[in-house]
Amino acid sequence: MKRHILAAAFGLACSLGAAGAQPAQEPISLRAMGSFHVGGKLVELSGRPVKDVVFTPGGTPARVDPNGTYQTGQMYVQYFLPQNERGGAPLLLWHGGGMTGVNYESTPDGRQGWLEFFLRKGWSVYNSDAVERGRSGWAMYPDVIPGEPVFLTTANPFERFRIGAGAGSYDGDPAKRKFLPGSQFPAEGYDNFVKQIVPRWTSTDQMIIDAYIAEVDKVCPCVIAFHSQSGQFGFKVAQARPDKVKALIAVEPAGIGDPAKAAALKDVPVLMVFGDHIEQDARWPTIRKTATDFGDKISAAGGSVEVVNLPTVGIKGNSHMLMMDKNNLEVAQLIQDWLAKKGLYK
Repeated sequence: MKRHILAAAFGLACSLGAAGAQPAQEPISLRAMGSFHVGGKLVELSGRPVKDVVFTPGGTPARVDPNGTYQTGQMYVQYFLPQNERGGAPLLLWHGGGMTGVNYESTPDGRQGWLEFFLRKGWSVYNSDAVERGRSGWAMYPDVIPGEPVFLTTANPFERFRIGAGAGSYDGDPAKRKFLPGSQFPAEGYDNFVKQIVPRWTSTDQMIIDAYIAEVDKVCPCVIAFHSQSGQFGFKVAQARPDKVKALIAVEPAGIGDPAKAAALKDVPVLMVFGDHIEQDARWPTIRKTATDFGDKISAAGGSVEVVNLPTVGIKGNSHMLMMDKNNLEVAQLIQDWLAKKGLYK
């Protein structure tokens, strides 16, 4: 790393949220923290009209010429490096569709998130906002990004992420929402959760893959944990850089890598984790089968793939957002134990 930061120590006080106060823990001691952008390219635009723009009420108009060179496709990455490092390689956290790295920071009801959990275990953690989301920024569309962004209603994740009991289960009145039986998603945090949702495109996959490859080239060797939409990104980036990836943790992957290149992952151990109520959903049995079939191809090529359906190991009630559920740290510990078993923890 080119940037040197003096060792830092800070205490994380009790997290307060709808779930109430958490027990105090020992301060986290860091040797460095910071952020950077990776990837992207310059794009030239022309033929657009010049405009006069008033940037603040009562201000003097400024001439804005939109023709010229733009920086596009870059990705924001934030990192935390513990003083006492015990992880065998940096841990990269990649979020799913319509989301940002905030998914891993804290739960929507104020409990400890996976970022803090793994940092406390001694992992160097790199948390990113994928291209065109969060602090990575947008590019003009359809000039640079084809098509239009997709926006989600407040009801959509409730009914689609196996939080609520399917279509029609959401209601604007929290008391009337119909959760799946035994749901571990924090009901009191749902309205806070939807504030995390950001627009996404369906046409930026290659831009995202290119940026993730740039992150891997900068940071790795590493372990990559990825969720949902990032399924295809995690597997495809590892296929492109198998020598730089020590393990893959696929948390309910909604996409896969290139089946014809499954053998590229024969030396990269893979853990797939799936939550509860999948059989009751219209889409998730097929999504899970697609992922596990891909895992079978890796295994057939001599690789190591372990699939954990959480209910079968006594961890029940998980939604698609496992890192936010009330038992999120139990799931994180399962991942931690697997990494240790693979010799990736000191």
